Amino acid sequence: MIEQFLDHLSAERDRSTNTVRAYSVDLASLRLHLTEAGVASWSDLTLNDLRSWLAAQSEAGNSRSTLARRVSTVKTFCRWARRRGVIATDPSVRLSAPRRMTSLPEVLRVDQAAAILDAADEAAAAAVPAARGCGETAADAGSATRQSVEAAVDVGSEAGEAGAAPTENVSPHQSAPTPAAGPEERAVRARDAAVLELLYASGMRVGELASLDVSALDEANQLVRVMGKGRKERMVPYGLPAREALERWLRCRGALAADGERALFVGVRGRRIDQRIVRELVNRATASVDGAPTLSPHALRHSAATHLVEGGADLRTVQEYLGHASLATTQIYTHVSAERLRAGFEQAHPRA
Repeated sequence: MIEQFLDHLSAERDRSTNTVRAYSVDLASLRLHLTEAGVASWSDLTLNDLRSWLAAQSEAGNSRSTLARRVSTVKTFCRWARRRGVIATDPSVRLSAPRRMTSLPEVLRVDQAAAILDAADEAAAAAVPAARGCGETAADAGSATRQSVEAAVDVGSEAGEAGAAPTENVSPHQSAPTPAAGPEERAVRARDAAVLELLYASGMRVGELASLDVSALDEANQLVRVMGKGRKERMVPYGLPAREALERWLRCRGALAADGERALFVGVRGRRIDQRIVRELVNRATASVDGAPTLSPHALRHSAATHLVEGGADLRTVQEYLGHASLATTQIYTHVSAERLRAGFEQAHPRA
């Protein structure tokens, strides 16, 4: 029955692959618990069964946010099962979720964000001079160049994608490419700078960035069409640095992209970039700047939103920018800004 429910989510409710996968994991956990408890049929499911499952999940160390998500999963599942006549009554109606802990996200200071992006842009500009592409195409470079890039040069970011550990750890922010740098390495430098600039400029999620096609860019108006959660589309602006980085990457994209590939960002095998590669790229980029915390792509999203609020943007604007369904989700950035203000006050004010 779980498989039928997942098909319903995918086909009838148009839920994303990641959402369906999360529901599948949650319900598999519930089914295992029920089996161990001797509950043979979904029609025998009770409120106590659900509560004992959540208690076991809590004892196993799952966070409050995970438990809250699983409550939401089982409520959706039970409503569907009740409509289908699989269960006579919905036992999840009286099931309550644990209150989520509100934790403030870690963010970069404006000067730290600038240092990270400037370093990436300088490395890309050194590798790809203005108004020039990356030279020869990947086909002209030959298989030896591709193997070299995958194994050693690709900024350490494609090691898992290439299937082997890199033989050396090349920083994405060195000021110039090595003398032997080929078109693929130069393309990777241009791509990485464009990824960082667009993530920070647009505040989009890493999954949203990886799913972008070239056609999502409106270069004339400096807008990017983003498909967010729930398949809700939004148009997000980006600034001049991101535009320049994207233009440089598009001049080089042909050195990496396979024929017919629509993805805006691709890996060394020519296909759509993997989210894991983006995470590794951002992690290394933030770690390479002195004083900056090592962060994830989602922390760049938090940083961009926080800097918007600190710069005077109203919450409704930030909500649309981030693609939040609820303004309450966006309000955490006012708390972040207040915390940063208090930290500065306590450090600098003589009567703090």
